[in-house]
Amino acid sequence: MIRYDQKLSAEMQADHTSILNGSGVSVQVKKIPDEPRKGHYDPREYTLCKAQADFFAKSASGPRKPFTIEDVRKAMGFPNLNMNTVEIYTKYEEHVFSGNTVGIWIYYPRKPEGKTGRPGFIYIHGGGWVGGTPYTVENPCRLLAERADCVVFNIDYSLAPEKPYPNAFNDCFGALRYIYEHAEHYGVDRSRLGMGGDSAGGNLTAAIALKDRDTGSNMLKYQALIYPAVTLADEGAPGYHWDINEFEMCDEQRALIEPGLQLGRPKQDGQVSDNMYLKHGEDPHDPYISPMFAKSHQGLCKALIAVAEFDGLRLQGEYYGKMLRDASVETRIIRYKGVGHAFLDKLGFLPQAEDLVQEMANDIIKL
Repeated sequence: MIRYDQKLSAEMQADHTSILNGSGVSVQVKKIPDEPRKGHYDPREYTLCKAQADFFAKSASGPRKPFTIEDVRKAMGFPNLNMNTVEIYTKYEEHVFSGNTVGIWIYYPRKPEGKTGRPGFIYIHGGGWVGGTPYTVENPCRLLAERADCVVFNIDYSLAPEKPYPNAFNDCFGALRYIYEHAEHYGVDRSRLGMGGDSAGGNLTAAIALKDRDTGSNMLKYQALIYPAVTLADEGAPGYHWDINEFEMCDEQRALIEPGLQLGRPKQDGQVSDNMYLKHGEDPHDPYISPMFAKSHQGLCKALIAVAEFDGLRLQGEYYGKMLRDASVETRIIRYKGVGHAFLDKLGFLPQAEDLVQEMANDIIKL
């Protein structure tokens, strides 16, 4: 059972408020349905974030031990809820792309059986290129399959540091090419194929959209970038600037909100951020690593960019939307008020997560 009144998500679907952000870009802002005060968390997000902060504070007070990559991986994700109202067929396949075995979870509405010509959507989970799993995003993928009546492919790609760049990139591009070439087998119309992902998955999606254009394959018709990391080179492309003053925080919640703004925040010394994804000294300005640095964004497929008000990656996501629009790419930018990074993981707990799934479904139906 979901943990909020579904009237709240209906209100969010009807919300079409727009503002100009600090870069002068028009952004659709989704307000918190039942919290009108500025600089405040959604009350449900506040409860979840406060509980998480208290847990980590308690853990930090105990005996200290070295923090391993496995510790990082275990701390990621959130136990979201299944919101499906129809039966979703689920299957699993493994394929080899560029020498890596890549798992693909596939979801689609069972009825009507044997339906063909559905749109297809490839989802790439987040986790900083080092963690995250397809299981964290399984419920959002299943709900998207229902709401858009589409086939969703959830990619289990290689993780750093064991398999750094370009492994994940090659895995996901290989999955796209395979799905495109075998579209009929999955009941998918290859002319209605999209891709999306959250955080690191948004980075991979944006990079793959660039390669799809650069190679002339033009397999993708749509990209959904969910609080994406589009630059790993701190300040990023000319004209982009990270400024904490762009984040409005109420005084009573500042201590809880501000730690969530560290993602995407440039180092004080201006050096490139450490990243286990770039294990062999790759140039973070490579556009397949930092899509913000592409020489041109013209000719890319249309895009949805969804960001969170209290996420340090919000500024680069919105600026990337400006770059796409300046290149005449059809682009929607949505800012969700009152939530932080990884809010999609909280499907069933936050109306914002359901609304985002519905926004993607609305786009996919129109492909």
